[in-house]
Amino acid sequence: QVQLEESGGGLVQAGGSLRLSCAVSERSFSNYAMGWFRQAPGKEREFVACISGSSTIKYYADSVKGRITIPRDNVKNTMYVQMNSLKPEDTAVYYCAARRSTMPSTSRAQYDYWGQGTQVTVSS
Repeated sequence: QVQLEESGGGLVQAGGSLRLSCAVSERSFSNYAMGWFRQAPGKEREFVACISGSSTIKYYADSVKGRITIPRDNVKNTMYVQMNSLKPEDTAVYYCAARRSTMPSTSRAQYDYWGQGTQVTVSS
């Protein structure tokens, strides 16, 4: 069973930055595409960004494009999301997810494993 653990959430002021990490308990980490999703209160979980196993393919939601990057370290079995110019509407629980394929997907249904989530709160 692949386990994912997010960290790095917290409270930040609008315009600030935050980096989330997702540690994965899988030795063949590079065989998995990874994604970040978020869920705000009362809303459905939505796609944020995803990355292929080799980091050559990345997709970003329009709402975050230009404000975030999504690197991964296949030696440390960890994926990150660096979020800049944060807005109050970025407030949500952020989840990382792993897909048993090297190709990323923007659909949450395509992911096989999920972390427990980490809260990000952006104050105005």
